Amino acid sequence: MMAALSASGDRVGWGPPPATAGDADTLPKLLARNAKSHPHQVAQREKEFGIWIPYDWAAVEDHVSAMAAGFAALGLGSGDVVALIGDNRPEWVWGEVAAHACGAMSLGVYRDALEEEIRHLFDHAAPKIVVAEDEEQVDKLLALGDAIPSVTAIVYTDDRGMRKYDDPRLIALAALEESGRAALAAHPGRWSEMVAATRGEDVAILCTTSGTTSNPKLAMWTSAALIGHAETYLAADPRQPGDEYVAVLPLSWVMEQMYSVGWNMLARMVVNFVEDETTTMADLREIGPHFVLFSPRVWEGVAADIRARIMDTSPWKRAIYDWAVPRGMAAAGAGKRDALADAFLFRHLRDRLGFSHLKSAATGGAAMGPDTFRFFEAMGVPLKQLYGQTEALGAHTIHKAGAVDNETVGLPMPGVTLQIRDPDSEGLGEILVKHPNMMTGYYRNAEASAESFDADGWFQTGDAGYLNPAGQLVVVDRIKDLATTSRGVRFSPQFIENKLKFSTYVAEAVILGKDRPYLAAMICIRFPILSKWAEERKISFTTYSDLASRPEVYAVLRDEVERVNATLPEHQRIAKFLLLYKELDADDGELTRTKKVRRGVIAETYGGIIETIYSGADHVDIDTVIRFQDGSKQRIVTRLAIETLGSATPPSAPPGTAQGAARTAPEAAA
Repeated sequence: MMAALSASGDRVGWGPPPATAGDADTLPKLLARNAKSHPHQVAQREKEFGIWIPYDWAAVEDHVSAMAAGFAALGLGSGDVVALIGDNRPEWVWGEVAAHACGAMSLGVYRDALEEEIRHLFDHAAPKIVVAEDEEQVDKLLALGDAIPSVTAIVYTDDRGMRKYDDPRLIALAALEESGRAALAAHPGRWSEMVAATRGEDVAILCTTSGTTSNPKLAMWTSAALIGHAETYLAADPRQPGDEYVAVLPLSWVMEQMYSVGWNMLARMVVNFVEDETTTMADLREIGPHFVLFSPRVWEGVAADIRARIMDTSPWKRAIYDWAVPRGMAAAGAGKRDALADAFLFRHLRDRLGFSHLKSAATGGAAMGPDTFRFFEAMGVPLKQLYGQTEALGAHTIHKAGAVDNETVGLPMPGVTLQIRDPDSEGLGEILVKHPNMMTGYYRNAEASAESFDADGWFQTGDAGYLNPAGQLVVVDRIKDLATTSRGVRFSPQFIENKLKFSTYVAEAVILGKDRPYLAAMICIRFPILSKWAEERKISFTTYSDLASRPEVYAVLRDEVERVNATLPEHQRIAKFLLLYKELDADDGELTRTKKVRRGVIAETYGGIIETIYSGADHVDIDTVIRFQDGSKQRIVTRLAIETLGSATPPSAPPGTAQGAARTAPEAAA
């Protein structure tokens, strides 16, 4: 039977959204409505010095109106851009909504962006005002000097360490708000006029794309599109006023914009901002959220941390874990829960992690390995996979409650239509998407905007996938990343990488094999866990590269790779691997800011190592220099062993058609 080639969210049977915008088609209008109707309801919390500080809707409106009037006094107006950079903080959201109230656009910048990345974005967007969190971010901006001539004001929100600067562009947030309140006092109706003047059809947000192949582009979102898609999403995964959410992922990312800004304003979901990245899990436990969103990398890290902590417990507790996890995962694979495993292990893990009150949990931004997904299902976490793009305002597919299939990314949301273009004999082709709330195009890039949509208005995702018999979407990999060996074996690098990253000991992996005779892997060890493991066994080491070169560590990783190979078709197994001497780093261009692998950069940077892997050698000698963000350098001289695995003898003949091989990757997880 021919696989379905299209799917519509209007046929799924989603319920109505629990909140609608009505005439409030901009964020300032939603804020004003909430402040009027629910002035004393908590809207946001921020943890500072160990204390949670609440902000109700009246307080949020007070800050936003003061910032908006202050921005206007600095000359901000229609068509201008306000850039925001720093950690997730209430002030980021206030500054964003204040910019929209002035008719300006907001641009989020990742807090760990380097000066060169900031310069590229500012060259393109030409922001007039920058809201920078603290001294670290201000340092980057001032170091750029005349390279960012459009910036006329830098508003800082944390004044620690700022007294040493005398740049005339610097303004403390308190001073900005003071000037804004003075302007509002002089013109009492000014805030209401600013809110009323905002229009839903105007572009309000410039959101950076992931940039896996080049510098990020800026997707243009109108206010109406953001709010409209927030309504759509709420119909598929409802939130209620007062539901608690902890903002973990960067506010510059598309999905955090949807939750911490869109859902916060529309559904009145309470957004909590953690004190520091290092306190995230402790802060999350204190809040006990009703909903969480983590990237696959974060979920993998949580799972790895659990297994690492189990290593430090008593033999009795390790025995319970080793007994309960397989039971729980087997039950989860059958769509059930194991009551005994839950009573002895999983309910305690949920409490420890702060997951006891979860109504829903999600992962998105990249593919998650099925083993990781099933582990959290076994724990009783109501986890769903999302799929979407910045250009489509984030997620547009999600699992329906009671129909979660961890090999898929769910069903299209209301108003969303999917289509599979140029399918092969089994229905695998490019995923196209269309819905009413797409981006209007890329900012100042008409050529790329025209190329992203086809003649019929479908957004071309560049992802390969198919619709299963239940109508759920299966995403295999990026089309450009689907690879074929020189022997005709077609495979998905991402699928195999995700299986490897379920390991406690694997932080990152890159699968090789395109136009090569067999598959190989370059693996980055999870240093915090393996260093603890080595210390317990009195294995001496000095640095990451030293530990990664130890034969004992290679033996552990060999077992992990063999475990993954046992779940893969014979011709898609990893034949060789090595452990890299450093972690992959976004600062080196090897990962995007959302932690996706940039395969082109990897191929160029590690080209010599890759050639040696396929040369038949049993090691590669490294003599290189690593440059750190602070400008310091470290020379690394080491020898990387190249391990050959007996479970994956390089094939002498292709196993079958290329089309058939492409479909075995998702099926191998079953």
